Amino acid sequence: MGGIKYLTTPIYYVNSYPHLGHAYTTIIVDGLARYYSLKGYEVFFLTGTDEHGDKIVKSAQKVGKTPKEFVDEIAGIFRKTWDTLNITYNDFIRTTEERHKRVVQYVLQKLYEKGEFYLDEYEGNYCFGCERFLTGKELDEEGKCKDHKTPPVYLKEKNYFFDLEKYRPWLRELIEKEDLIYPSFYKEEVLNLLEEPLPPLCISRPKARLSWGIELPFDRDYVTYVWFDALINYLSGIGFPENPSWEKLWVNSHHFIAKDILKPHAIYWPIMLKALGLPPYKKLYVHGYWLMHKVKMSKSLGNVVDPLYLSQRFGRDPLRYYLFREMAFGYDAEFSFENFVLRYNADLANDYGNLIFRTLNLLEKNFKGIVPSYGELKSEDLELRENVERALESFKKHFEALQFHTALEELFQAIRFANVYIDRTAPWKEIKEGRLERAGTILRNLLSAIKAFAIALSPVLPDSSNVLLNNLSLNLKELSFEEAKNWNLPKEGSQIIKGKPLFPRIDKEEISEMLEKEGPKEEKKEEKEFFSIEEFRKWDFRIGKIVSAEKVQGADKLLRLEVLCPERRQIVSGIAQYYKPEDLLGKEVVVVVNLKPAKIRGVLSEGMLLAAHDEKGLTLIVPEKEVTPGAKVS
Repeated sequence: MGGIKYLTTPIYYVNSYPHLGHAYTTIIVDGLARYYSLKGYEVFFLTGTDEHGDKIVKSAQKVGKTPKEFVDEIAGIFRKTWDTLNITYNDFIRTTEERHKRVVQYVLQKLYEKGEFYLDEYEGNYCFGCERFLTGKELDEEGKCKDHKTPPVYLKEKNYFFDLEKYRPWLRELIEKEDLIYPSFYKEEVLNLLEEPLPPLCISRPKARLSWGIELPFDRDYVTYVWFDALINYLSGIGFPENPSWEKLWVNSHHFIAKDILKPHAIYWPIMLKALGLPPYKKLYVHGYWLMHKVKMSKSLGNVVDPLYLSQRFGRDPLRYYLFREMAFGYDAEFSFENFVLRYNADLANDYGNLIFRTLNLLEKNFKGIVPSYGELKSEDLELRENVERALESFKKHFEALQFHTALEELFQAIRFANVYIDRTAPWKEIKEGRLERAGTILRNLLSAIKAFAIALSPVLPDSSNVLLNNLSLNLKELSFEEAKNWNLPKEGSQIIKGKPLFPRIDKEEISEMLEKEGPKEEKKEEKEFFSIEEFRKWDFRIGKIVSAEKVQGADKLLRLEVLCPERRQIVSGIAQYYKPEDLLGKEVVVVVNLKPAKIRGVLSEGMLLAAHDEKGLTLIVPEKEVTPGAKVS
């Protein structure tokens, strides 16, 4: 119990309004801040806005405002959005604030005095979208920036540079040895970048070209590069170097970012800290993109989702739940309004909301809303407790590992089991037949389970958890995560309020409206590609017989199969939602046996099963009658 956590989001660039991608990072950090506070940690949660650079000037000019007027407006919208979404940040830092400017200039001066910067003339391709000079590898075949798809501008000017290369061996060794970046595949990406020499980092811009920035304290003719300015917010936001508490927070710092800003955070920032004589952050967590129609959300493409629309229409908690549940941290995830509705109705309305309403309704009607005492506990009562306690431990383990989707699935399996429990024990039948003590024990057990779910889910569903716990005569502020396992809460004799349904189902009319909000989908004509028979013959299809099947731990869609074809081989397949492991034993399937082996969630897969997809789901391709395992398919 206890400890210190310093959690940060990126400071968001204010050249446009907040969208779902910004909301995701902020909401998961908020969820972790709430979770660790619930566990007794001292938590400091920092967010804010990045307000300097070329793009800000251009965006302000487009709307006829000064850069200061523009950033004040957009930064205000970001802050209002987070406040509306009930984000519990401790501080909101803006890079135009004096406190931040002072720290940036302090760092610049200190590094200049240490001889880290040098003045040099540089010429090359400058991307105003990236706000930096690009190397040849960062241009596509047409000579455009790979990220922004625009041609760079050739510039020749004098600037101050920071020699990153001399720190490359140190950084490479640090990242190889330390568990600094999560997930690990981003660590490998950074190590690949560090295999080649690092070009010097241009840390200034001439005022003659760009005046909107923080002046270099040692040369007033220049302002600093926006990334050098922005990264220092993680120090200025905790009062470096004057606030006595900055150091204890910094050694417990955890940065959360999207993968598009991996390089500045994984390369520039650790080197800046090393040059400054400070230790690196404790951990860098990197998540993927939210996609819409398989394309990254972008204002320019018009495929962004306004988080306030979803939260205002359906509540803040459903938005939070969807974001935590639907993205496997580190990977890209597809957003659709249709999927939002399906997830909401299935998990929140049907499973969780239905369990709560049935239990509290029976208690109000038959026990006047008073928590009954426990009678004799039967095996089914103990089984419920075992399921809940096991789910709580699993939830804790996966949530702390940032496997949010798995953590929630584990907890919702216990919620579904609680629904099975209420159906199996049928307290209404016990009431009807006059066995009130037994009915009271069942409902008492369910109340304690619901209390456990409410506490565990409070980092993800804070609004509904607060309402629910208040209805159970409990106060979340007075509870810890460990008390989720306390089967004596809520207290015997306390008053329970049924309240309104927490998650009313979304009906068909609302679904239609949401799908309209998603906008028209551009229909693309499918262009068929033809292959020769020689190409087809390269693939080796064989009949395989499944001899063992089990779920992959921590992956609710994956099964690990052992297949004879005729040699025994291991295959990982995403069919768990369509087939139970026991139903697959002895089944003959079609296997691609010359597919390059790959690790899926850390488990080696040596082939692939063939299956068909349609509106009804997935069906494995199987032979019409029994065939010898290993028989070739042609």
